[in-house]
Amino acid sequence: METRISLERAIQLLLERFSPITDTVLLPLDEANGRILAQDVYSPIAQPPFDRSPLDGYALRSKDIAGASPDCPVTLEVIGENCAGSVFDGVVGPGQALRIMTGACLPKGCDCVIRQEDTDCGEKMVAVYRPVRHHQNYCFAGEDMKQGQLLMKAGEKLNFAHLGVLAAAGIDRALVYRPLRAAILNTGDEVMLPGQPLLPGKIYNANRQLLASRLQDLGIRLVDDRQVGDDPELAASFLRQMLPQVDFMITTGGVSVGKKDIMHQVLPLCGAEQIFWRLQMKPGTPMIGACLEGKPVLCLSGNPFASIATFELVVRPLLARLGSDSSLTYQTVTGVLAEGFDKESMGRRFIRARYENGTVHLPQNHSSGVLASLIGCNALVDIPAGSPPLPSGTEVQTILL
Repeated sequence: METRISLERAIQLLLERFSPITDTVLLPLDEANGRILAQDVYSPIAQPPFDRSPLDGYALRSKDIAGASPDCPVTLEVIGENCAGSVFDGVVGPGQALRIMTGACLPKGCDCVIRQEDTDCGEKMVAVYRPVRHHQNYCFAGEDMKQGQLLMKAGEKLNFAHLGVLAAAGIDRALVYRPLRAAILNTGDEVMLPGQPLLPGKIYNANRQLLASRLQDLGIRLVDDRQVGDDPELAASFLRQMLPQVDFMITTGGVSVGKKDIMHQVLPLCGAEQIFWRLQMKPGTPMIGACLEGKPVLCLSGNPFASIATFELVVRPLLARLGSDSSLTYQTVTGVLAEGFDKESMGRRFIRARYENGTVHLPQNHSSGVLASLIGCNALVDIPAGSPPLPSGTEVQTILL
């Protein structure tokens, strides 16, 4: 086990140890939004499957109306009408036109479409008031996608555009990686579930809701969560019980060096191997990374802001790997502090912030023991070890959440 390691080393150790989950499921498109595609997809058809009209008008031959003008219109015989969804079997010959609607199949013989606004909209004979070029207003079969064309690659995260393209190609299902499954274990005799009368010396459990909601944000299924107090046997039993049902487990509390920091007992009890303990960062220093029968167990601080900070900084990169979903990783940008940070940082420190158009705004209270000021924040400022107080206008590395 490695101890007192950098954030980057902790991430490296986790990424080296754990591989992507490769289980797949074939889902209807209505259920595939946000999922990661597990195979390349090729179009089984051309789209559009036939030459078609992009507007309401008349299909005709461009050379027949080359000299048309409002003062000298060209009159053509209307040989029929074709609406979207039907097929006209005839051929447009010299001096002829076919009334046609948007999306309808273009007949043989024509090479363009004149919009109806440039005609007198005649039924038997139509007067055309302007010329159109060869293949003007003419959509070709396969100009959207060709039969056999690669539409999307494995690993892409499906969104409305992907799903629309699949539907247009006649595909109604997608082979995707199944969602990751997680369990949360909350420890600590001092925490109570919200909704109960608060007893003396107790606090409400915010960690469970913070982490459960964040997992939901990221498309991860929470199979179960449990609060066990400071009971190593119960905690170990829960981890063993949940192991077959999940891809990873998160615990909160019990990771430091106090009398009731039970995770140092729990992990050996359930047979887990500790990979690292203690990070060179605040908050969240005492995090433990462990492995139980090939699955990650990520033990976070009981401090609510520390737990969410280490989740964002350490756990999310691992989830991106497990789920083959690069969107789960975070992005780092440079921002400029709108307000100063008046503390020196002996060690590496992360503080909550709101990033907006290159400017970084700090809440009035950014103590790691405070949770309420997390509302409205969308970033963490990465302050290097050995930094003095930072005045407003300082450029800082900012992690977008």
